Amino acid sequence: MSQPIYLLSPLVKEDTIALPMIRFSRTAETIDLSACDVLMFTSKQAVKSAEALNPAWKEIPCLAIGSATAKQIEALGGTVLYQPTSFYGKTLSQDIVERFHDKKILYLRPKVVSFDSKTFLREAGVELEEQILYETSCLAYENSDKPKKNAIIIFTSPSTIQCFFKNFTWDDSYTAVVIGNATQEHLPKNVRYEVAEVATIDACICKAKHLLTANRL
Repeated sequence: MSQPIYLLSPLVKEDTIALPMIRFSRTAETIDLSACDVLMFTSKQAVKSAEALNPAWKEIPCLAIGSATAKQIEALGGTVLYQPTSFYGKTLSQDIVERFHDKKILYLRPKVVSFDSKTFLREAGVELEEQILYETSCLAYENSDKPKKNAIIIFTSPSTIQCFFKNFTWDDSYTAVVIGNATQEHLPKNVRYEVAEVATIDACICKAKHLLTANRL
């Protein structure tokens, strides 16, 4: 691969070099579902954690942020009540205000999130409770593991950006592909980047391959 594509997600995908940046650790022992009408998930990992902690989550309809999250909910037998078209924090929260202002929402989330939905929604009169199910931590690499020059590097979350820059310095020959605007905002100013057309890893890979083709012209 003359211009390699590095994928920083824990997933392994064809035509990419796996360089996972994060690991997941559950922080909760159970989930109290007794006081909510709707569950909100923003990641596949949160859905998997909920399944391990309390399979009864499937009896409550879900807000799914992102197509991969929605697929994971349905794969485990849950019901997707609504899947917003926008994944961007403020726009997403306004969407929830308009549609679910009269519902009791339980947000099952990671320890660190890129947008404070609870504060925004509370100010709009929406009752949102949160429970942290898991946290992410950075994997450590040697400098010899640093991506090669001219690499295309796929960032799939703010955490992958943070962990990458804990391990490596940015090379000006690199190009970043990010999964969405909320992730893009965490990139340093000097990074050349493209945003995937859709907020999925497959769309990121498609964008990276498009860049490879354009660079050969």
